[in-house]
Amino acid sequence: MESVLTKTFRRPTRDKPRELAFEIFRDVIRNNQYSNLILPKRLMESGLDSRDKSFVTELVYGSIRQIGRNDYIASKYSSRTWSEVDEGIVDLIRLGAYQLFDMRVPSHAAVDTTVNLARKILGESKASFINAMMRKFSSRPLKEHLEDVSDDSVSSLSIRYSHPEWIINSYRDFISDLDELKELLAANNQPTSPTLVAWPGKSEVSEFAGEVGQYSPYAVHIDLAPYEIDAIKERRAGIQDEGSQLLAIAFAKAAEKHQPWLDLCAGPGGKAALLSYLTNEKFFANEISEPRAELVSQVVSINTQVLVSDGREVSIKVGAILADVPCTGLGALRRRAEVRWRRTPNDLPALTKLQFELIEHAVSLLPVGGILGYATCSPHMAETRAQCATFEKKFALNKIDITPYLPANLLDGVTNGFMQLWPHRHDTDAMFLALYEKR
Repeated sequence: MESVLTKTFRRPTRDKPRELAFEIFRDVIRNNQYSNLILPKRLMESGLDSRDKSFVTELVYGSIRQIGRNDYIASKYSSRTWSEVDEGIVDLIRLGAYQLFDMRVPSHAAVDTTVNLARKILGESKASFINAMMRKFSSRPLKEHLEDVSDDSVSSLSIRYSHPEWIINSYRDFISDLDELKELLAANNQPTSPTLVAWPGKSEVSEFAGEVGQYSPYAVHIDLAPYEIDAIKERRAGIQDEGSQLLAIAFAKAAEKHQPWLDLCAGPGGKAALLSYLTNEKFFANEISEPRAELVSQVVSINTQVLVSDGREVSIKVGAILADVPCTGLGALRRRAEVRWRRTPNDLPALTKLQFELIEHAVSLLPVGGILGYATCSPHMAETRAQCATFEKKFALNKIDITPYLPANLLDGVTNGFMQLWPHRHDTDAMFLALYEKR
């Protein structure tokens, strides 16, 4: 018979899905990897079945989104200052708390599996600390853990919806209604299924199982993992948010008579690919990073020339330029969960300076009458309307009302002649697009 001692110290059985989730979560949070890049790759190599892959996906993305809220709860129960607790303990508790509060995992299972994983990865003493913390979490419902932040101040909203305060304040520049602001914050925390783009001439939306997009004629919302779809492996289709598709389509319509086109900041290639299939003319895609330029070259049409250059230095004669510039990415928090914790207000001065310099150079490349598209995946005032006001003051540009280039069911996505989409209104990333004609 086994002794009590043997039973007490029996090695925990392996929990491969949660182990993988911990490894990916750690690489994203501690090693600055990007979840939307590393997660699909690791899942494809994992050998897990579809159910376990879905579990890992929700656990990783959700735990990243809820870091702010779950750290707040943990800090109330920890016997040590939370910022000084061992990183492994912190990350396992973040994963355990998300299972407990947000997933369909029974409370006892969320606690036990987290503690068992801690024993395997961190050792018995640290597992004991995690066990005590998780049992405190499970003793009360989530609502009671957040009773002291139930008001509607920005600081309380920041904790309940797990967004840094500065991001909430940037949204308030556009959305003054409190209830709608809460809808946006909640939308940023909702898992979203991938959106497929059927590249014109390469595939048709009718060949894919899924819900056809509301706005883009090339969009299909799918339930399968992208790497399971033959058309994507064969490079006849791609994965692209419907808002990004709309951005490329609107630019293409406005610039139809002003070819050839240049995508000034093309990596990793989503918009460049769609644009390259929307034109029969020569198309140019520029990207400063060689690895990202290689990704672009893998998805664009054969009539595309991929350039590797700083967008402020490229020299080429074109009729229209799309500048989807580097930005804070605050409009894509549903898909790039870690961005909310990596960006700070201190990033804005360098980014807005770079955006200005890119547009300054783009204007110099265009002929009179040429078309310029300025795009960001951020709704921040400094990167959108305020930046555009600067362009209109400094450069010989006439703003073009974007309304005629958008579908009729998207008129609420137009603000002051610009396209501004929102996750809670349009189920897209918060994409921004301004169109101009050079005087």
